[in-house]
Amino acid sequence: MTTVQRFFLSILPSSMGKAMEKESRLWTMRCKQCGDEISVWDAGGIRYLAAGRPWRMRRCPKCARRTWHEIHKKE
Repeated sequence: MTTVQRFFLSILPSSMGKAMEKESRLWTMRCKQCGDEISVWDAGGIRYLAAGRPWRMRRCPKCARRTWHEIHKKE
């Protein structure tokens, strides 16, 4: 768990913190190069009450390349 995640979980009510983690786990990041997916929460991020399909540049843990990752919500 990252420092940002710990901070928000410590200041928010327990029910909201659990909801934030649950929703962040529904959002995944897909590597454009190799197709590997990881949840936003496992990647160290938070995506709560969000919309859209943004792209982020980051290093892929599987192929070790710095590539674009599409963020999308599992249905």
